[in-house]
Amino acid sequence: MENGKEATFWHMISEGKVEADRLPDLRRCERICWPRPLIEKAPAEDLRVWRQTRNRENRIAIAVPDFSYIVILAERSEGNGVYYLPWTAFFVEYDNGRRRYQKEWNANKLEWKD
Repeated sequence: MENGKEATFWHMISEGKVEADRLPDLRRCERICWPRPLIEKAPAEDLRVWRQTRNRENRIAIAVPDFSYIVILAERSEGNGVYYLPWTAFFVEYDNGRRRYQKEWNANKLEWKD
């Protein structure tokens, strides 16, 4: 908790590599209501969902079809179970970033079967 909010909230509305120096990002703030519907809607044919590994941590990424907005869930283990925590969400402004995430999705996409 920081300033009465969970750390994840601050990650979803701000940017920066150093936690103490993160600054509000208006594009993230504008989309603060987007993560929950994307998480609840996944898996859906119109969303892109893939597995990531960052710093030896397993994550799930959920993106809109053009990769302009991504939600990241962190995988956690407890006992014999696994659960996911919202970690961050962000707008991908530039085409090269969108292409990079699309390439990552193509290599690691999760296939869903009912």
